[in-house]
Amino acid sequence: MLKHFGYFILIISLFNCNSAEKEEKAVTIVDGTERYDVYQGSEMANLMKGMYAYNMQLKQEVIDGKIVSEFPEEFLKIHTAKFSESKSRNQTFDHYSGKFIEAQKLVFSEDSNTPLKERFNNGINLCITCHQTECTGPIPKIKKLLIK
Repeated sequence: MLKHFGYFILIISLFNCNSAEKEEKAVTIVDGTERYDVYQGSEMANLMKGMYAYNMQLKQEVIDGKIVSEFPEEFLKIHTAKFSESKSRNQTFDHYSGKFIEAQKLVFSEDSNTPLKERFNNGINLCITCHQTECTGPIPKIKKLLIK
């Protein structure tokens, strides 16, 4: 249980080092002959990448029929993480992010009568629905999380 959570924290830590300073900038790296602009994602983009990685691990736990990890409190940063300069928090995002957190917590609930696979897919489907309103690029990747 702690092993999976530890992986999640490690992934988030790697993505969020000095995130307040990384607002979606291109960092120029010079290797002597070439200049490379390296994209630095926003705090929100890095958080979502970490949530994706965590849910890939969680998917296997659901397939195996048992949850050995816990709801990662790190996910609650979805309510405060900074967006890139071209995006902003809006009512649609706030609605879907709140619903996603509720659905994700239900995956870990032992009191639910809803099958585990369905609870997991409900959370992932909320990600897809939100991304259909804006920032559609990650949808094909997010769909890979769904359990068929």
